[in-house]
Amino acid sequence: MAYANTTNIRSGSFFDRLFQTRTNLAERWTKYQLYRKTRNELSNLSNRDLDDLGISRSMIHAIAMEAAYDRH
Repeated sequence: MAYANTTNIRSGSFFDRLFQTRTNLAERWTKYQLYRKTRNELSNLSNRDLDDLGISRSMIHAIAMEAAYDRH
């Protein structure tokens, strides 16, 4: 006599997926806060201070993105 077994594998329970979604949102929020903090701090510097750092005002967005998201 032969038996056939079928096993359905789910990617996780509802609560596992909910926890993962919460974790992802928390990580995204933390990165966004770092972006805003970096952008605001650089924006508050005078043109002379930015020039001393070798940064122009047009570079602030790109620098903040790279700091928070590791991209340009």
